[in-house]
Amino acid sequence: MLTSVLNFAQCVAEISLLGGIEIASVALIVYYVFAKTRAPAIIARLFPNLNLSYRSSLGKFNTIGNEILFTLRPNEPKPQNFLEHGIGTRNMLELTPHAGVKPFKSVFDWGSVLPYVAQVVRSEKFDYRQVTEIVHNDAVFKHAIKQAAEQALREERYAKNGHRLLARSISGDKDEEQDEKEGISYQKILHKQEQRAITILKEMGSTLNNTLLAITSWLLYKLLPCFLSGVVTNTKQIEMLQNASKRSPDTPLIFVPLHRSHLDYIMVTFILTNNDIRSPLVAAGNNLQIPVFGTLLRGLGAFFIKRKIDPVEGKKDVLYRAALHLYITHALKQGHNVEFFIEGGRTRTGKPCMPKGGILSVIVNAFMDGSIPDALLVPVSVNYERLVDGNFVREQKGEKKVPESFRKAISGIWKALNSNYGLMRIDFNEPYSIRELVSSYNKIAREDGNSKVYKPASRTLQHNQSTSSLYGTDVVCEEHRNLIESISRQVVFDCAAATSVMSTNALAFLLLTRFRNGAEEQLIAAALDDLRNTLTGFKDLGFSGESAHIVAYACDLLGTGLVTRVRDENGHMFIRAVPTVESFIELSYYSNMLTPHFALSSILLTTFHSLLPEAKDDANEAPGVSQRKLIETALENCLVYRYEFILNKPTQVLENLLHKQLDELLINGCLRRSEVQDSGHTAETQRLARRLAYELDESDDYDNNDSEDLQHVSQDSDLLLLARETLEQQRNICEVLAPFAATYLAVAQSLQILHRSAMLESEFISFVINDISNKVTRGSCVYAESISTDSVRNCLKLFEKWSVIEVCNQRGLRLISLNTLYEMSRESLNSIVKKIEAVVPKFNAGHFSQQKLLNDPPPV
Repeated sequence: MLTSVLNFAQCVAEISLLGGIEIASVALIVYYVFAKTRAPAIIARLFPNLNLSYRSSLGKFNTIGNEILFTLRPNEPKPQNFLEHGIGTRNMLELTPHAGVKPFKSVFDWGSVLPYVAQVVRSEKFDYRQVTEIVHNDAVFKHAIKQAAEQALREERYAKNGHRLLARSISGDKDEEQDEKEGISYQKILHKQEQRAITILKEMGSTLNNTLLAITSWLLYKLLPCFLSGVVTNTKQIEMLQNASKRSPDTPLIFVPLHRSHLDYIMVTFILTNNDIRSPLVAAGNNLQIPVFGTLLRGLGAFFIKRKIDPVEGKKDVLYRAALHLYITHALKQGHNVEFFIEGGRTRTGKPCMPKGGILSVIVNAFMDGSIPDALLVPVSVNYERLVDGNFVREQKGEKKVPESFRKAISGIWKALNSNYGLMRIDFNEPYSIRELVSSYNKIAREDGNSKVYKPASRTLQHNQSTSSLYGTDVVCEEHRNLIESISRQVVFDCAAATSVMSTNALAFLLLTRFRNGAEEQLIAAALDDLRNTLTGFKDLGFSGESAHIVAYACDLLGTGLVTRVRDENGHMFIRAVPTVESFIELSYYSNMLTPHFALSSILLTTFHSLLPEAKDDANEAPGVSQRKLIETALENCLVYRYEFILNKPTQVLENLLHKQLDELLINGCLRRSEVQDSGHTAETQRLARRLAYELDESDDYDNNDSEDLQHVSQDSDLLLLARETLEQQRNICEVLAPFAATYLAVAQSLQILHRSAMLESEFISFVINDISNKVTRGSCVYAESISTDSVRNCLKLFEKWSVIEVCNQRGLRLISLNTLYEMSRESLNSIVKKIEAVVPKFNAGHFSQQKLLNDPPPV
């Protein structure tokens, strides 16, 4: 009796504590909204006779924050450090299409006075059906429960009786008492699995509803301007989504953003809700199931997925996988839109991560088995002038990630509300149909083109249902695996290409590639002009205005912890990156947004300089490299970065892209052709032929033979000559991938410690990170941003692909060891080191060393 009373009291205390936390959180948010917005001014205007005696005390209390309560004095404008965003875009925080607009509405329309309330109240409301109960009653799910119970029973039998049960089954002996016990045991296990199934669905399921969407939208309208100068998107893109929804209301939209911040999914939902587009169900990691915020996210559409689906390596959790597959499938059948992050987690480096195709596989399966007629994939590009979530420096240095918690969330929100993060940019790219994608890739699969990279298998994709396929979350056939990989890589490629360049991206890129030792503000502004001209027509710019103002604005946003601005003795403003390891790693996050765009150019120029003959002081003629040799070697070097960058779409020929990029380098003067022409074709004719080959490669209606014929036009014996007058520009381009190459070289050199001994992968990564850190400290490595656990892991994947190392799992731990061939011969390891050295720019040797450059990278 006493135990029951104590348990009841404990439950009441826990509920009271949780309720108190939730009430305190809501009160804090409401207070802050009231303090930071125009609420007092609106009340004062509506009720002029009301004595607002709280004003003075409220104002005094908020003097501890910066720029608090400016809106209490509406006649005093709030100072802004703000640049105009790109042409054709609108700030969603200022866009309230459903609010009262006085020229078109009655003067008595309350929406004119309370525009944000009118916006969220008048926005279109949708029927968001709950699918948890549907999944629970599904016959396939019930079968999965029985399957899980049988699997658990087999494991229990083996654990208790071992080989004795096996011997009895072989001999044919029967034990009725034992069978009866096993029957009772099976019923208990089955009941346990049924309860687990209910728990899985309860923890996974979303509670998306219109009420919480409206309340959250109003709060975001009020809170976002406190720390963001705008949430910018293109109105044409919104109209495109609205038309797609109206044209095919039964076709779900699958939003696939690149993941940078926890704010990503909230903002996508915010924009869609306020533009009368059905809000999506969002796949979120179960690490976000924290008090208050987990409930809030669930109500905004989040359905939670375990970060690791199979708790034991090599043993599939059939029940959980079935629940996940059926939940997504039934959500699509019920008309829900879906959103998931194809990278899995947030990028720690600022560049796109390699895609994970689990959820995409489920959606493709739903189409192929007829559950849905079609689905529209919508790649979404998200970028920030300054990342709201802080940085990932600790994780890149090898330290463990700090898990999400209620305290951490509250601290992050409070810090954000008292900071300035500039603009947020969201781009919704043109949707493409899964039906058309499957048809296109099947067409490619039927073509005999061995030159295509990441091409699906030669056979047409067949959809084979299998009870062992984990109900769609497994890829069970090679054709399906290739299809999912091709679609996912195309989505990531398109998202990365469409991501808008923010002011901080441009400044960080220049500081890490052209001005590692700093430069005067005027020089950096001129370099920004050049960069903007280079990106015009290829990348959308999320800023506009004079470059000098943009540089100053970006410096203010990045802060004194990353960039310093001081005046020299002549009164000129001098800008440089703060010379610490942490600042360079964080700056590389912003710079890496532009890295994929220049990756092919960097590979080509680095390869070119590695192939050049040794520099001679008495040489009068410029040295050169055969174009054919350059392209062939560059293709091999591209494979080194196969897990670091997606260099081309699956439907593109990488060789054609290299030729196209080579033409750009020739036009920019980084390389020049020999004057001798072998076949009578002029350089311009050859360039146009390669351009035509590239355009045909982009089209679906072409013959492979025609493409090959056009490629032969470009495969001539012309020498590509070194342009000494642009050596500094060439160096800047080579610098783009130099930090990654330095990391890969450190990993290759560290393979020696695996000789005749296996090692935990985590310990090996720590060893490499410490080795690079020591090199940076000594000055033998000038790239502090080479300290990157992500790049080390990507390099290990490459070596595993090359069969240099072997990876085995033991009790959830990953052990790495050298492959037998490399274990027996150290010389074989030296060949791997030389292969990686081919992508490392030789700045202290060769032709770069002949000319003194002004911006040599200083040691950190």
